[in-house]
Amino acid sequence: MDFYEVVENRRSIRKYKTIPVEEEKLKRILEAVRIAPSAANRQPWHFIVIKDEAAKQNLKEAYAREWFYTAPVVICACGEPGKAWIRRDGKNYVDVDVSIAFEHLVLAATAEGLGTCWIGAFDPAKLRAALGLPDGIEPIAMTPLGYPDEVPKATSRKSMTEIVRPNTW
Repeated sequence: MDFYEVVENRRSIRKYKTIPVEEEKLKRILEAVRIAPSAANRQPWHFIVIKDEAAKQNLKEAYAREWFYTAPVVICACGEPGKAWIRRDGKNYVDVDVSIAFEHLVLAATAEGLGTCWIGAFDPAKLRAALGLPDGIEPIAMTPLGYPDEVPKATSRKSMTEIVRPNTW
């Protein structure tokens, strides 16, 4: 798939086959994460790759949707605010940087024929406890990763005129 096909074909997958994800594919996806850009090249991220069934079950208090755990892999993207670039007005860019790397993961997975579903609706304190995150590390997003068992139709998107403004607001 070329880049534009990947972008067009990406979907939020909520049903997965039990087929394991090949290590070669997982390595390529994680390499896409590793080389993602970040503000001032700080790379303030950590990605936890969870394959063990017991470890996945520990996450259920933080996010209880059963479909999420049918994927063979779960990945949690974490940020390290203390290592992130801070804009002049005080805005910490950790969420932006981790989100860029996470989207690299999502698009690379699509290119590999795998599905993902960006999840932010988890209980951060319970997820921190389940993953044993140290102080200074924040969970930002999670995704299941695996072969889609169904691919939903594309949802509607706003028109270009609704989202793009030439020169000024």
